[in-house]
Amino acid sequence: MNKDTICALATPPGGALGIIRVSGSETFPIVSSLCSICFDDIAGNTIHYTHIVDNNGKLIDDALVSVFRAPHSYTGEDSIEISCHGSSYILNQILKLLVDDGCRMANPGEFTMRAYLNGKMDLAQAESVADLIASTNRATHQLAISQLRGGISTKLSQLREKLLNLNSLLELELDFSDHEDLEFADRTELLTLAQTIENHIRHLAHTFEAGQALKQGIPVAIVGKTNVGKSTLLNALLRDERAIVSDIHGTTRDTIEDSIEINGVTFRLVDTAGIRYTNDKVEQIGITRTYQAIKLARIVLWIVDELPTDAEMIDMNTRCKGKKLIIVGNKSDKGIAIPSFIFHIPHSMFLSISAKTGQGLSALELAIFDAADIPILSETDVIVTNVRHYDALLRAHDSILRVLDGLQAQLSGDLLAEDLRDTLMILSEITGDQITPNEVLENIFKHFCVGK
Repeated sequence: MNKDTICALATPPGGALGIIRVSGSETFPIVSSLCSICFDDIAGNTIHYTHIVDNNGKLIDDALVSVFRAPHSYTGEDSIEISCHGSSYILNQILKLLVDDGCRMANPGEFTMRAYLNGKMDLAQAESVADLIASTNRATHQLAISQLRGGISTKLSQLREKLLNLNSLLELELDFSDHEDLEFADRTELLTLAQTIENHIRHLAHTFEAGQALKQGIPVAIVGKTNVGKSTLLNALLRDERAIVSDIHGTTRDTIEDSIEINGVTFRLVDTAGIRYTNDKVEQIGITRTYQAIKLARIVLWIVDELPTDAEMIDMNTRCKGKKLIIVGNKSDKGIAIPSFIFHIPHSMFLSISAKTGQGLSALELAIFDAADIPILSETDVIVTNVRHYDALLRAHDSILRVLDGLQAQLSGDLLAEDLRDTLMILSEITGDQITPNEVLENIFKHFCVGK
């Protein structure tokens, strides 16, 4: 690990206050040169008032200095956080003084990388720091907190313990391979244990879809004929005049996207061009994008203000296979009432609303949330949100499947042990328990913000 003492601004510019973070073996001597404090006898986890001055003794700012002594700091190294006024001039002057006196500007994510390399957290927890910073709603915040507290790490640790027990029995047999009749591991028990491990790995990988939906927002396509009130509904759900509303057919010619939060979960609403036959080439492009939005959506709101034809129902049923379809009868304020029993589309539901007056909107929002089928999260729930973790779980699943196939085919213990070792190594990639190549670490931490 690079032993340079590093510094960076840890707060976004433009605020009333700014925090500069310093970490490394020379932290205390370097910061001492900027202020009147001698840190030799100062205890860790304490805060001190001081003046920051330049090399000529000119006052730069009054500041509070938070002292952290290794290993009881975020990075596990001697660290200091300087809290001062948020002026860009003040912050830049202090950073310049730190660099002049021996600091190096930190790379993106370098403080968290040092925390990982110094054993303050594993790799999965380190990655959750970026997710916590990027969290935009209650659900993504809860997921990041669960990861940061070791949710997936604990689950993987339990899996690895089971794998180690399984591997140890097979390895013991190999040590006594000259005794042909000696079998330490009952194959039936091994098969049961391997099936349990396979189930756990498959379940973890299966949570990735829900995790990505929570992290990126659940896509909801608003579709229907022209002039049925799609844009009016979008505006009503957003509580904002986001889309142009007009009595003229074909006003919306492209998709319009915005987000709402329902019960702590983000939904990405996509207003689309009205579906109808037209010779207008631009409008035809918009309708093609409507069908693409349906394909990408997890939930489809089909807005109607009259009885659809059998052909329209067959077409919508075909396009929405594998998705949650909510049929929305709009314009109830105009006395338009569409009976729900006419819709013969499996796994769909019908709601009557008025996008113009807001009647039925609360019920529609609840229906959208229920259609997302998001599990109620607690701090102990483990949901995979990281693509790197998902990829590793898929490879680990393939590896444990080879173990199961080998047990059922009654392969020798040395072949089984090889696949078990592969499974262990792959799972270790997630938490970084094995030696992780520098290029992997750099790829992970380069996406972090500077100062974290």
